Amino acid sequence: MAGAVAMTGSGSSVRRIAVIGGGPGGLYAAALLKRLDPDREVTVFERNAPDDTFGFGVVLSDETLGGIEHADPEVYRALSREFVRWDTIDIVHRGRVHTSGGHGFAALGRRRLLEILHERCAGLGVDLRFRTAAPPAAELAAHHDLVIAADGVHSATRVAHADAFGPHITEHRNRYIWLAADFAFDAFRFEIAETPYGVMQVHGYPYAADASTVIVEMREEVWRAAGLDTCDAAESTARCAKFFTEALDGRPLHGNRSSWLAFRTVTNSRWSHGNTVLIGDAAHTAHFSIGSGTKLAVEDALALAACVEEQPDLPAALAAYEAERRPVVASTQRAAAASLRWFEELATYGEQPPRRFAFNLLTRSRRVTHDNLRLRDASFTAAVEEEFGCPPGTPPMFTPFRLRGLELRNRVVVSPMDMYSATDGLPGDFHLVHLGARALGGAGLIMTEMVCVSPEGRITPGCTGLWNTEQAAGWRRITDFVHTSAPGAAIGVQLGHSGRKGSTKLMWEGIDQPLERGNWPLQAASSLPYVPGVNQVPAELDRAGLDAVREQFVAAARRAASSGFDLLELHCAHGYLLSGFLSPLTNHRTDAYGGPLENRLRFPLQVFDAVREVWPGERPMTVRISATDWAEGGTDAADAITIARAFAEHGADAIDVSTGQVVPDERPEYGRSYQTPYADRIRNTVGAPVIAVGAISSWDDVNSLLLAGRADLCALARPHLYDPHWTLHAAAEQGYSGPGAPWPLPYGAGSRTPPTGRTDAPKPRLTLG
Repeated sequence: MAGAVAMTGSGSSVRRIAVIGGGPGGLYAAALLKRLDPDREVTVFERNAPDDTFGFGVVLSDETLGGIEHADPEVYRALSREFVRWDTIDIVHRGRVHTSGGHGFAALGRRRLLEILHERCAGLGVDLRFRTAAPPAAELAAHHDLVIAADGVHSATRVAHADAFGPHITEHRNRYIWLAADFAFDAFRFEIAETPYGVMQVHGYPYAADASTVIVEMREEVWRAAGLDTCDAAESTARCAKFFTEALDGRPLHGNRSSWLAFRTVTNSRWSHGNTVLIGDAAHTAHFSIGSGTKLAVEDALALAACVEEQPDLPAALAAYEAERRPVVASTQRAAAASLRWFEELATYGEQPPRRFAFNLLTRSRRVTHDNLRLRDASFTAAVEEEFGCPPGTPPMFTPFRLRGLELRNRVVVSPMDMYSATDGLPGDFHLVHLGARALGGAGLIMTEMVCVSPEGRITPGCTGLWNTEQAAGWRRITDFVHTSAPGAAIGVQLGHSGRKGSTKLMWEGIDQPLERGNWPLQAASSLPYVPGVNQVPAELDRAGLDAVREQFVAAARRAASSGFDLLELHCAHGYLLSGFLSPLTNHRTDAYGGPLENRLRFPLQVFDAVREVWPGERPMTVRISATDWAEGGTDAADAITIARAFAEHGADAIDVSTGQVVPDERPEYGRSYQTPYADRIRNTVGAPVIAVGAISSWDDVNSLLLAGRADLCALARPHLYDPHWTLHAAAEQGYSGPGAPWPLPYGAGSRTPPTGRTDAPKPRLTLG
């Protein structure tokens, strides 16, 4: 490391520091590192003048301010004198204003924030070089112990060392412009304008007693239709003021070198290279709709300074900085991505009831939920619940829901989970106990694993089936138990065929790995193995094969009806046979069942129609789809809309929206509730009821998704493996006892949470200060 002095700790060895970029993150890092060791030589290079700034107000959270207070009380005091604080959000849509309180914001002008940091740096002896372009990072690194690249979203440092940092930049669909108004909004204001050109929105908030930030945002096609793509800055500003004249009360907007932008999400594989480190927007960006850019940059600066002091050398410090900050940033970016997508799809929510729309907007990032919104503003949340149709004292998840002739007592579904515990397809005692326990546990609908329609349609030798009467009798034993011992619970069967993913080992013996012996021949849409060179090459189904498979589904459906199932789901997801027809990655056919999506849908729809014809008319039928393949060239969100609409038009009562598992090289965007945006889009575009699934782990998530109108039912898998009585415990934790979650009579004594230990110890008689 050039220029480093071998000493006992990182803090003492980092003597010369160069900071590229004089934004809040760079300035605060410089101030902290100089404050921690006044003998350090810290230089900040900023190409702009001291009073040049872009944007207007910045928002900081209480958490960030707490970190500043502990690290530098002088900066904290200066900021506190400037802050504008408020705790309400106004949502204006179709002439109605819905206000939600208890949110807590603090904002100040970006220029004033920079002035405070300039003053602090100057007072500490930081060398501030304005109107000075920084030398290249590599040149600085040769003569400094540490180079901090705080040079923003267009970071020249990141570009120059792209091979080391591994940047990935995604440009999004909306256009936005930062403007300001010379008055203060009363609250954080979201206003929706439905114009002749399309939907536009304002994100507005006060940052001084007489000033507000006003961000105008819209889809790119709306921006072009409105002619804003050909306007100069002054004309754009004037036209935006006219679109939102009511919000502005006729007052003008003004810009500051403002231009229309498309938001870019920046990620990097690494944040450091030698003795150069990225912070703030150079390392990562998060959409402005969750107010995180300055917050993340300042928190980066805090963490970096702390790690430099705490670690024994600079490599350890930079590794610790990244280890500390990366999970926090990733979580923020997931929330920001959810918020960004919500605004991109804003037009699909226009017909929602007004309070639901407001609740949906407030919970869009999944960081604000039903439960904490109820704590923030109980009256607002109660009004949303009333509009939803919750009976008094009933959480949303315990409101009933009807599918055809079946009324579910609550909105919780035990998701299909393969158990790999059958012999020759026969469900036995394990399945009785497994499904019976979850029915006793209070869920409204209990789904079987994928039940295979033929021996060659199994995934593994342990999969259940419905290809003979003995299996039907085994299932009848289970449905009888559910209906008798857990009255009010419904049980559904998921019918499927493994396709090219069959003849593999039990999951715990090697998922998707071929059997070492006892294999059976595979059939699929095309002769493509799941993993080339590993899995068996399937035979492409010919006309006779297609007809035979369709009849296998029909026969299994008849047996399912006689077995007493309340609902039937057709499995068209996860790369199994019917899913294999839908995805262009697995269907390379050149006949009427291949090519465009209309053709790829043909066979799954033929199977659906044939099954629906023999399935009792009063009983509902659903379809599970993979709404994205998470792979380039595969099924995407737009295709999923077409697929869902086709099944709905053919009579599907609900669409069970999963994702992926179609090709082995998929790249899912894992995270909490990560698949639910696909269910949301289908529900609010197609209009069909949807079952949301995918890392939904808490009853708060369930209530939030339902109340926001993103789902009608929520399917949970792993939580029900962890706790078969998950639904009953969710009711107890919410203080609910009612028809949506009745405890089985033998279990009634367990309906209250057991005490965990003594909590009534004597209090101290005297406390000395």
